[in-house]
Amino acid sequence: MNDPTTIRRLYGRRQGHKLRAGQSNLVEDLLPQVSVPESGPLDSQLLFGDDRPLEFEIGFGAGEHLAGQAAMRPDHGFIGCEPFLNGVVGALNHIRDDALSNVRLHMGDALTALERVPDASLERVYLLHPDPWRKARHAKRRMVNPGPLDMIAAKLKPGGEFRLGTDDVTYCRWSMMVMNTRRDFEWLAASATDFLTRPDDWPETRYERKGRRQGHEVWYFRYRRI
Repeated sequence: MNDPTTIRRLYGRRQGHKLRAGQSNLVEDLLPQVSVPESGPLDSQLLFGDDRPLEFEIGFGAGEHLAGQAAMRPDHGFIGCEPFLNGVVGALNHIRDDALSNVRLHMGDALTALERVPDASLERVYLLHPDPWRKARHAKRRMVNPGPLDMIAAKLKPGGEFRLGTDDVTYCRWSMMVMNTRRDFEWLAASATDFLTRPDDWPETRYERKGRRQGHEVWYFRYRRI
C-alpha cells in the first residue's frame, strides 16, 4: 500500500462560528455517546453489538447525506468522519432529531479511523465534495490519490461500492484520471447520464444545492470494488 500520510495534515480552521448554548450541549452530552471508541478495531460488534453491514463516510459536512443514508438503512451501521466542529454539530442535530441509533462519529482525520476498520468489511465508502485543492502544487493533498485509495480498496468488501461526488471541474478531471488507472475498481457508468444524474439513494446535501444555485454541474461517480 502506498503511504497515505501525505494528506494526514488537516488544513484550515477546525471551528467556524461560535456555538450556541444548545449546540454546545449537544457536543457535551450526545457526542460522547455516539463517538467511536478511541482504541480497538472499528467493527460492527464493537460499535453496534451485532454483525450488521458497515458503511463509512469521509468528511460528512453538515451530516445531511450521512443521516439520509442511515435513515434509509436502519439495519446498517454508519461511521462518519469530519474534522470540523460545526459540521459535527450538524450531524448531531440529525442524529437527535431523527432518532438515529445506527450512526457513530469520529471528529478528526478520516484515515486514522478508516485504518482501524477491518479489511474487507465495508459495504460502501462515501467521499462527497472533498476539498479540490485546485493548485497543482497541492495535488498531493487531494483524497483521491493512491495512498487513500489503496486504503479504501482494502477496507471495502469485494463488490462493495466507493461513491465520489464533486461539483469542481478540476477534481472531476483529476478523479477520472486517477481512478482510470486503478485495476481494483470498476466504474459503474454505461453512459454520461449515469454520472450526471444523482441516484435515488444518494441524499442531496446543502453544499450540493449551493453549487447548483451557483450554476455548477455535479458529477456522481460510483465504483465497484473488484
